[in-house]
Amino acid sequence: MSKKWIVIGLIIFLGLFASPFWYNLLVKMGTAAPAPEVVLTEKAKVAKQCVMPTDFMKAEHMQLLDLWRLKVVRGLEREFVNPAGKTFEMSLSNTCLDCHSNKAEFCDRCHNYASVRPYCWDCHIDNPQGEMK
Repeated sequence: MSKKWIVIGLIIFLGLFASPFWYNLLVKMGTAAPAPEVVLTEKAKVAKQCVMPTDFMKAEHMQLLDLWRLKVVRGLEREFVNPAGKTFEMSLSNTCLDCHSNKAEFCDRCHNYASVRPYCWDCHIDNPQGEMK
């Protein structure tokens, strides 16, 4: 008699334990919120080109910034030449934020969407030009 109740109890426990997994799998599958749209400043719209192609920057910008940091801090290099042959200063504050000056609209929206807390702002200021917001 007690074995029957133990088995029933285990089945109920496993059903309750697994219910969030089944709910996410069956009900919420494919219902992620759409990624936020990128808001460009007028300067970025006029430039029409970032240091690298847009698809690369969307997926790999952190790796590029890490490489820049390594080259600037360890190798004392300050210039980056993209595949098109254009030269840029390797600087988050002066190069990236020159076109993408609205950190809240450009950086924070995507980082919040992806639940990412970048450590860039531990050292860099988000308004290098001192412009009024």
